[in-house]
Amino acid sequence: THFHCRMPEGECVGMKNLVLLAPTNQVQELQTILLDRKTEHSDFVFYADRLMRLVVEEALNQLPVTDVTVTTPTHCKYKGLEFARGNCGVSLCRSGEAMEIALRQCARSIRICKMLIGDEQKVLYARFTGDMCTRRVLLLYPILTTGQTVLKAISALMENNVLEENIYLVTLFAHPSSVGRISQRYPSVTIVATKASKAVPLNFAMKYFGTE
Repeated sequence: THFHCRMPEGECVGMKNLVLLAPTNQVQELQTILLDRKTEHSDFVFYADRLMRLVVEEALNQLPVTDVTVTTPTHCKYKGLEFARGNCGVSLCRSGEAMEIALRQCARSIRICKMLIGDEQKVLYARFTGDMCTRRVLLLYPILTTGQTVLKAISALMENNVLEENIYLVTLFAHPSSVGRISQRYPSVTIVATKASKAVPLNFAMKYFGTE
């Protein structure tokens, strides 16, 4: 279950491309633990992994599917669904790499590419598949503060002929201003997050990888 952003502050109103996890007790507990500055490293990793798994699963819900009929062990016909081919992940180094495990757990055979954006918003490294232009991309980046790094990453994907509407940004916490910048420049990009709020955990990569 998901709902589109309807923040009381009005900061995200009208952003059709923003999908948030439903604020269940479980989701809010995980968010609370990650936002608490007293949370120890081992707990931070454990609960971040749980929340990343949930948001990746919601991102997969946004991808197109096709109808398929299978035969059950009791020889009944079951009309079900399967994902359309051509999905891949792109993790933004270094923090985006933390989300790769969650994506692998949910989509075992999915291709995962990498991109590194430098401090001056330059692409320092990119490893893409040769057929990126035909794929739907799950762009992995756990925390959106200013959104500048993601804007550069989206630009780089589109320079490689990835369609704007085929980009799905998957994140945990998104500052409303960053959501606004991305939505304004790339209105067809889908943003999937657990929370849009001014309260975002800082230094996520250092906390997750234990390099504080």
